[in-house]
Amino acid sequence: MSELEEWSTSRLLTTAARLVDHAWNERLLDIGITHAGYTTLGVLSRTGTMTGAKLALAVHVQAQTIGKTIEKLERQGFISRIRDSIDRRSQRITITPAGVEALAKAEDIERTLMVGEGLESFELRKLLRGIIGELAPQRQKPAAAAV
Repeated sequence: MSELEEWSTSRLLTTAARLVDHAWNERLLDIGITHAGYTTLGVLSRTGTMTGAKLALAVHVQAQTIGKTIEKLERQGFISRIRDSIDRRSQRITITPAGVEALAKAEDIERTLMVGEGLESFELRKLLRGIIGELAPQRQKPAAAAV
């Protein structure tokens, strides 16, 4: 019996996700972004300008995590941050023309990676959407106060 057959489903899923993420990051080096940066640019491209908090929710990460990604993308000129005119504490984040160009290059890489590595599967996509649909709403609920 293969060692992998003994692994739990969650271990298989997290390991596969980590390996795909590493493969992505290796291919995205030439563009200068990470897989997290690619995902962030994609959300901004589809939904337009938004706050960091809403962006974190859309990407399914914590605010601190998206903050680091935002800083790196801004240093590279792929996004810009503008103070919100209504709430001066908040910033509105938008993709720049350079970000749109980087996103287009990354999308070409995605097509190559997913199809070339045999990772494009209708059944797999359906299962993953189900997992995300089930677990994502739970992560967006406020944590219950400890007693």
